[in-house]
Amino acid sequence: MADTRGLAALDPATIDVADPALYESGDPVALWAHLRATSPVHWNNHPPGPGFWAVMAYQPALQVYRNTDAFTSELGMRVDSDPAAVEAAAGKMLIVTDPPTHPRLRQLMNSAFLPRVVATLEASMRRVIEPLVEEALRKDVVDFVSEIAAVLPAAIICDIMEIPQSERAMMIDLTSKAFGASVGGEGKCPMSTMEKTEAHAEIFLYYTELVEERRRNPGADVVSALIQGDLDGRRLTDEEVLLNCDGLLTGANETTRHASAAGLLALMENPGEWERLRSGAVDIESAVDEVLRYTSPALHVTRVAKKDVQVGDQVVRAGETVALWNSSINRDETVFPDPDRFDLGRTPNRHLTFGIGPHFCLGAPLAKVELKVLLEVLAEKVTHMELAGPVERLRSNFMWGIERLPVTLR
Repeated sequence: MADTRGLAALDPATIDVADPALYESGDPVALWAHLRATSPVHWNNHPPGPGFWAVMAYQPALQVYRNTDAFTSELGMRVDSDPAAVEAAAGKMLIVTDPPTHPRLRQLMNSAFLPRVVATLEASMRRVIEPLVEEALRKDVVDFVSEIAAVLPAAIICDIMEIPQSERAMMIDLTSKAFGASVGGEGKCPMSTMEKTEAHAEIFLYYTELVEERRRNPGADVVSALIQGDLDGRRLTDEEVLLNCDGLLTGANETTRHASAAGLLALMENPGEWERLRSGAVDIESAVDEVLRYTSPALHVTRVAKKDVQVGDQVVRAGETVALWNSSINRDETVFPDPDRFDLGRTPNRHLTFGIGPHFCLGAPLAKVELKVLLEVLAEKVTHMELAGPVERLRSNFMWGIERLPVTLR
């Protein structure tokens, strides 16, 4: 259990769990444990905004996730969302839609994530990962984030969208820039905010052209499925298709990239678990779930109350925001014994990394197979790994991630 000594005197009203500095330079685990024990559902002041209800524990989170009658997703899914961007996407982009639109739109996109489709992508994942790891083994130091973790999900989303081979290197490069990985490996600086914004704009422009091309020549990919699908007796507009392509890109990149990097760090910090993985002493699916629970890349997701509703021992008023702090929820002692221990054989493991209920992450099967292949290849080819420099963490209150992870693999 996290050591909460020294935290007992803290008033939850003075703690802002949405302070990005907490995740860039601090260790939030003990703080989360303190809040679960003292105020599992509490009001979190977050200047300059009005604040929100922070849900830190498992059972009250289930109440919110499952209650679509009392909570809406159409007013944003993260603290500090841009209101104008949320308004533009609400009711059009999968993650910010409610029933009845949400299940219908989800069904249109689901074809790309069916188990049989994901299974066919597994060989492609291995073809991407093996040469990356082999190249890393030939170097003294690699940045695991930019040179391995960021490349796999970008390459696979190219498969799902059937982006031509001639354009994939460009898209992988743009995606790495847009989502903040350091580009170029050792000694290179992370992308600036301007460079990230420009890269994302180029991706959006590319998708605009891709949609036009798929309207002329539809295929079996997810973009064509969105274009050709029927939503309440009509076809999706270009804006709706583009918004959901962008949502797919974001979801596909963030979870795998940050879980991969933080998972590798956890394995280096827990060499006994690394040996269990290499020897086959733990089931690979179990290992993947523990990496997802322990790293919990998406720190939180938000809902807004449509009416007064009780959550835990608090009454949430209509119009108030609730933030489900998944990274803390996944360490709830009442559900996960010894939650701060990294245990690749942990079972059961009912983590909420992908949420639960109607908004359960569409790309969860894909992310799990990506992590499975990565762990398998590492276990097959790497016998020794160690840190080769300081770990640089992401400054974010939305993604609990690593910006740079210099390692030596042998």
